[in-house]
Amino acid sequence: MDRGDLALVLAIRDAGSLVGAADTLGVVPSVVTKRLGALEARLGQRLFDRTTRRLSVTTEGEAMCVHARSLLDGFAALESELGERQNELAGTIRLAATFGFGRRWLGPSLASFQARHPGVRIELMLTEQLPDLGAESYDGAVWLWAVQQRHAADWVSRRIARNQRVLAASPAYLERRGMPATVEALASHDCLVARENGDPSQRQHALWTLRHARDGGTARARVQGPLASNSGEMVRDWCLAGHGVMLRSLWDIAPQLATGELVRVLPQYAMPEADIHWVAPWRPKTPRRVRLLVDHLAEQFRGEPWKPGKAGAR
Repeated sequence: MDRGDLALVLAIRDAGSLVGAADTLGVVPSVVTKRLGALEARLGQRLFDRTTRRLSVTTEGEAMCVHARSLLDGFAALESELGERQNELAGTIRLAATFGFGRRWLGPSLASFQARHPGVRIELMLTEQLPDLGAESYDGAVWLWAVQQRHAADWVSRRIARNQRVLAASPAYLERRGMPATVEALASHDCLVARENGDPSQRQHALWTLRHARDGGTARARVQGPLASNSGEMVRDWCLAGHGVMLRSLWDIAPQLATGELVRVLPQYAMPEADIHWVAPWRPKTPRRVRLLVDHLAEQFRGEPWKPGKAGAR
């Protein structure tokens, strides 16, 4: 059995007829009939039941199709890797990321990778909803929290950077309302809430879960305020204007913290599980260009360049 046999069986199954398969493969129907007959004779199994009116896949044929797809994908991945080993990196990488991090941090890192490997073409989709990466032919996504997938074995995930979501407010707000002394005190403050994807369950209140940096203990505050938005950038702008306390990723507000435009509130607390991850559909062999890109991003963000005082923070 060779790759041509595998492709033949899949073409017949997908087309639903020998004539359709012949059209897909670019041969005359008699060639498909002859090749299928010879394959079934070698295997001693009938792969398709055929009548003058219809064609259906047998149990044995369906099993072969499942393995055929996996084997053909493996062949393609191997050829791609061998080609890349022989030549410079080439090909397209399609990935997704959230708007804020994608524009501020990921974009420049992708540009530096592409400049180093001019044969690579990068397509970046910025979105607030994680796409169906496999169905939409993405190589992966850079996402700001661990993605919980129903079938974990179908996905791969790698943390490429640590990140914290921290509490912050402007000096003007803190002068007017005072610095909260405890997590519980947040309930009496104007809190600016970024409602992820317009979550209707948080229309009246939002629940902030925070972790103590020293002892690892968690504390929760049910907060509310007069201003809320599904745009994190809008929430940040309101906070800078003195309208309340916000919970925001450190990568987003590090410059304002460094200049004093914003001040950490309860600096011993941060929101857990806000790290930055690479997530991708599982595949038998990841193209070398994708593996090298993920390594590049991990190296770029390993030192958390957005931390106050880091050189090159944007």
